[in-house]
Amino acid sequence: MKEPKSPMGRMWHLYKMGGITPAIASLLGSSNAQQMAFIRSMSRDQRKESALETPLDELEAVVFDLETTGFNPYSGDEILSIGGVLVKGKAFEDAEPFYRLVNPRRKVPKHIVELTGITNEMAENAPDLMQGLHDFLDFAGKRVLIAHGSGHDKQFLNAALWKTSKVNLTHRVLDTMMVAKWLEPQRKSYGLDELLETYGVEITVRHHALHDSIMTAKLWFEFLNRIQTKQVYTLGDLYAYLSRH
Repeated sequence: MKEPKSPMGRMWHLYKMGGITPAIASLLGSSNAQQMAFIRSMSRDQRKESALETPLDELEAVVFDLETTGFNPYSGDEILSIGGVLVKGKAFEDAEPFYRLVNPRRKVPKHIVELTGITNEMAENAPDLMQGLHDFLDFAGKRVLIAHGSGHDKQFLNAALWKTSKVNLTHRVLDTMMVAKWLEPQRKSYGLDELLETYGVEITVRHHALHDSIMTAKLWFEFLNRIQTKQVYTLGDLYAYLSRH
């Protein structure tokens, strides 16, 4: 049988002859195929994990943040950088933090360059999205993810995971903004800057994925002190209270 010349034709030929793994490897290259396989296995394994009974004092989590080219991943906006830190209970774990620039394969808007400090030259020389996601998921493992205003981050992660690997985000995600709304329902603003000031967390560099992750982690530690005064001791307890607000 003559092998087709086009990439898609070769992929379909390999699929019929040997299955999806060699087909994907042919289309993407072996390195990207391995990264996709890792991302898909992480998504699959994550569904089996349940951290709901974990005491908050022992909860292992990744506090993370994304910088992006805009606000809509389904209209061409892309991830620019990913930052994250490992925490357990009320302390940072003894591990290096995570930070990656990501090549968005598009021009970075001027106002985003000014906001984040990420230039087009920096973005063009960064790893691609598949590599960035692979490295972040490898760093995160099966831990719970924590972010401030997590709707934005979840939307971009879901879009990126689907684009690269045809899977959705299956990690549990905890939103410190939702925690703040539960703890302080009368507040007028739940922005990160205002909350950091209220809780005495030093503001270093804003709109930098790693710095924002570190500051959000310190805010989470402050929240934990307040949460435990309300007799909320496990992640499941906290989710139950948050679902009512």
